[in-house]
Amino acid sequence: MPKCLVPVGGKPVLGIWLDLCQELGLREVLINTHHLADQVEAWAASQADNPVRIRLVYERELLGSAGTIVANWNFVEGEEDFFIFYADNLVHMDFNGMLGFHQSHTGLLTVALFHSSHPWNCGIALLDEHNRITGFEEKPACPKSDLANGGIYIARRGIHQFLPTPGYADFAIDVFPRLIGEMRGFVIDGRILDVGTPENYDQALREWPAINREAARKE
Repeated sequence: MPKCLVPVGGKPVLGIWLDLCQELGLREVLINTHHLADQVEAWAASQADNPVRIRLVYERELLGSAGTIVANWNFVEGEEDFFIFYADNLVHMDFNGMLGFHQSHTGLLTVALFHSSHPWNCGIALLDEHNRITGFEEKPACPKSDLANGGIYIARRGIHQFLPTPGYADFAIDVFPRLIGEMRGFVIDGRILDVGTPENYDQALREWPAINREAARKE
């Protein structure tokens, strides 16, 4: 089973993301597939009645987080702003607050950041007093902060000029260094759970119901 389809609370992770996209008023999403793509295709076919339209793109060789954006730029061409989600995470945060923050500045990218207890295992950002990202290191041996990349971005169309040439490319390695000073960090008050390993998935199964209940009480 691909990571994006593992069930949490009786719903595949992609289904949880699709619900979130609907709440945000998004009209269409693009999902790249690779491993066990036929299962994702079958799931997408079952969502034909969902108001959020799904476009699938199959990558024979993975293009990386930035390479997928480059290869599918036509999907967002003409849009002033667009979300980028890493859909093997479960996230509880104020997405509308992040969008409002993004609209308050002119930077090309807003990056969701969270305080990590294991910063040496994450991409780590440095912020100035204006929430401008002044530095970024991927899995540093000696982290200078605990603010980790949450894999949730809001981009402006102007980011296109900073994207690499077609092929494999990773945001943290190939794009962020070009955008130092052009990115803003939004520090979330919430939780991010990665379901990418059996241990993390087990943690998600144990903790996600409690996180949902806590979020419902706050609402």
